[in-house]
Amino acid sequence: MSAYCFRRAFRLRYTDFDFKDELSLSSLLGIIQESATGSADELGFGYADLKPKNYGFLVVNTYGEIFRQPTFGKTVTVETWPLPPRHVFFERDYRVLGEDGQPVAAAASRWCLVDLDTFSLLTGEALGEANANCPYNPEKSIVVPNWKVPRMQEGKEVYRTVARQSLCDHYLHVNNTRYADLFLDCLPMQALESRTLQSFHISYAKQAKEGSELTLFSEDRGNELLGEVRTGEETLTQARFTFVPRGA
Repeated sequence: MSAYCFRRAFRLRYTDFDFKDELSLSSLLGIIQESATGSADELGFGYADLKPKNYGFLVVNTYGEIFRQPTFGKTVTVETWPLPPRHVFFERDYRVLGEDGQPVAAAASRWCLVDLDTFSLLTGEALGEANANCPYNPEKSIVVPNWKVPRMQEGKEVYRTVARQSLCDHYLHVNNTRYADLFLDCLPMQALESRTLQSFHISYAKQAKEGSELTLFSEDRGNELLGEVRTGEETLTQARFTFVPRGA
């Protein structure tokens, strides 16, 4: 019997690309999240399954590497599967393949199952039969160097914004994919035009609700960008991005 793997194809639109005609990170995160939700629906612990219990999966970390850039109008296929849970952490890996079947990107994520009434963390047993019958697949698509994002040494405030309703999802907080744009907006076009994103790691500690004032801090090291989203003195989200010279 072959190991479980959910597959979904996505045709890339013009709006999925940035000013350099490279796939935007928010679009990449969007298609892997769509694949994750499709897999969870298929396995019996999707949004519709959890909503009556007022449970929800909240992402804690996402790490990924980009191997090559796809182009407009092409189709990529995302493969994803859940790994065996580790106490309160539910891991999920992804492969993004081009039309030639070769890797475009790979990613790994960690999620927590949360009781949305009490915000207590739940283990797999809370999923009942869906957990008992789940064909968890221990295969790793990528090696995560460290789940902890390094702190900035010389971070500076770049800009402030407010979490408006358009950034929020059905859990009433800023959707995890939106942070990619918030962080990368710490750099102007001139700083990004000579770089191509190579890896990304976003760590989510607290949720940003509608109306929250978000302050973006970053430290640009050329081939590396560190960033934080803060509300007051509280750090909500951290990120680390690495780059290679464009065209390399």
